[in-house]
Amino acid sequence: MKTFSELGIDSRILKAIEELGFEKAMPVQEAVLPVLLERDTDIVALAQTGTGKTAAFGLPLIHKINCELFTPEALILCPTRELCIQIAGDLKDFSKYINNFRIVPVYGGANIETQIKQLTKGVNIIVATPGRMLDLMRRGRINLTTIKYVVLDEADEMLDMGFQDEINEILKDTPKEKNTLLFSATMPTQVERIARGYMKNPVEITVGSRNAGSDNVKHYCYLVHAKDRYLALKRIADYYPDIYAIVFCRTRRETQEVADWLIKDGYNADALHGDLSQVQRDNVMSKFRVRNLQMLVATDVAARGLDVNDLTHVINYNLPDETEAYTHRSGRTGRADKHGISIIIANMRERGKIKDIERQIGKSFKMAKIPNGKEVCEKQLFHMIDKMENVEIKDEEIADFMPVIYKKLDHLSKEDVIKRFASVEFNRFLEYYSNAPDLNVSEKAPEKTRRSNTTDGFARLFINLGKMDGLQPPHLIGLVNDVMQIRDIRIGKIEILNTYSFFEVEATYLDTMLAAFKKVKYGERVVALEQSSPRRDSDSSEGRRSGGGYRGGERHSSYRGDRGGDRGGDRRSSYRGDRDRGGDDRRDRRSEGSGDRFKKRSDDGGGFRKRSDDGAKNEAPRNTRESDRNSRTGRPSKKRY
Repeated sequence: MKTFSELGIDSRILKAIEELGFEKAMPVQEAVLPVLLERDTDIVALAQTGTGKTAAFGLPLIHKINCELFTPEALILCPTRELCIQIAGDLKDFSKYINNFRIVPVYGGANIETQIKQLTKGVNIIVATPGRMLDLMRRGRINLTTIKYVVLDEADEMLDMGFQDEINEILKDTPKEKNTLLFSATMPTQVERIARGYMKNPVEITVGSRNAGSDNVKHYCYLVHAKDRYLALKRIADYYPDIYAIVFCRTRRETQEVADWLIKDGYNADALHGDLSQVQRDNVMSKFRVRNLQMLVATDVAARGLDVNDLTHVINYNLPDETEAYTHRSGRTGRADKHGISIIIANMRERGKIKDIERQIGKSFKMAKIPNGKEVCEKQLFHMIDKMENVEIKDEEIADFMPVIYKKLDHLSKEDVIKRFASVEFNRFLEYYSNAPDLNVSEKAPEKTRRSNTTDGFARLFINLGKMDGLQPPHLIGLVNDVMQIRDIRIGKIEILNTYSFFEVEATYLDTMLAAFKKVKYGERVVALEQSSPRRDSDSSEGRRSGGGYRGGERHSSYRGDRGGDRGGDRRSSYRGDRDRGGDDRRDRRSEGSGDRFKKRSDDGGGFRKRSDDGAKNEAPRNTRESDRNSRTGRPSKKRY
């Protein structure tokens, strides 16, 4: 790799970047800088997130722009507030020794009047999110007639977030004679359309394979049952004591739930999603950047534009809806020539999608095994010993306490002191993992079939609700969740008949359930629940549903649109359009749970909407507490700490 001095960078810029610790150019910088420094041209540069694209376009802009003219010559568009702030900060660092070089970031979630004042004082480079930029243009507060360079950074993410119209409107207002620099991690059709529509004979530079993942990232896949997904996450976190990771979930609700579970189980974790205010978001990110948090649980959109150094892991708690999104997720680690690990926690039904991702990134996943309890305990023990061995000893501060310490430990031998010291931390893990189950599922193992006989250990119940009440298995499971407030009740076979139904539950919960269902209403009907005799082969098969293996915590109420068996952990309603409230991120107008067959009531939050034969609408109670939206199952009943 060439040094920056060999590339012909201005000496003032060289001095600044040397102070930042940069000597040699990264591959994307080595490819782009000579082209942009030599001539003015349009460029399409494809490189992974975290490979140094900011310097690749930023250094030539600073080198070329006349800092004595306080008119905007460059406009940099990026998808999120965080990335906008980061780019502006980097450019200010690069131009540190160039007098009066002005860079102004404009983004949503901040006072627009303050930003307008900064712009009116004069600016050389504007870094903006599309929404706020368009707002300033419509107010007549910004003049783009002097723009010579337009940079579209993370173009694929901007388009995926729905900024196509804004980008078109902004580009139309810039001069025709300009250079457009497009930087992206992937090259979807929308990005190619921009390249064709707004660029003239662009130079295409690809670092690595097109749409491929970073070579610095190792990709692992753990196969588990859907109900064990959270337990697998905990086990992975324990196996890597120094983990510093982003955990990706599909929806806002699941993101908050997983973060809450981790916090309750003693981990330093928090959530980042579109339901947070900008102040909350900034607070979470500041804690994560200084490592007060080890794990950040986030949606794809909320994590876009984040620039966090030295992430050790990216964990895909759920696979992304689009395979291209995996490239962005895994690109959060393994940055700046450092190495990282990207993990997928998947179930057997997702093997096909894993193959699609492998084709996308041009790499194969290593099918790894979730560590067992002994392996976790061993890893934690030696991690603790390493910390003790390398701890800094402050002799002066501790000297006054040592006589008392020696006296208290005088009756113990050296071996006893070591054993007791190790046991202080080790016993916690040893106790928790003493009977830890094997969470792994063999890649070649067939899917578990439903049990043909669910009477073993199950009690059969009669309920006076049926098809005429609009009852279906998801409704029944949701009703059990609401009434019982217990997440680990296994529900066996469910038989929905015209005016009544039968279902099976674990026998240990029989008395509790019979007591809990007294005076419960489903719509306007008082629910009658009674124990029934085990199902006989001669029972009516009308409405019979082969069940077995349902777990109350695995199956949400029907407003989540889940179907069948233990899919609650992995068949979420596709809330693909998580959008941040802060900044300019656009809202996804698609309703949450677009695949649901049953609509939520908006007037009082009451349950399911259904029709009886006469067309009258009835409402059934549904779970309205956040804790009852919990889709996790198999969670240990006690904390780790």
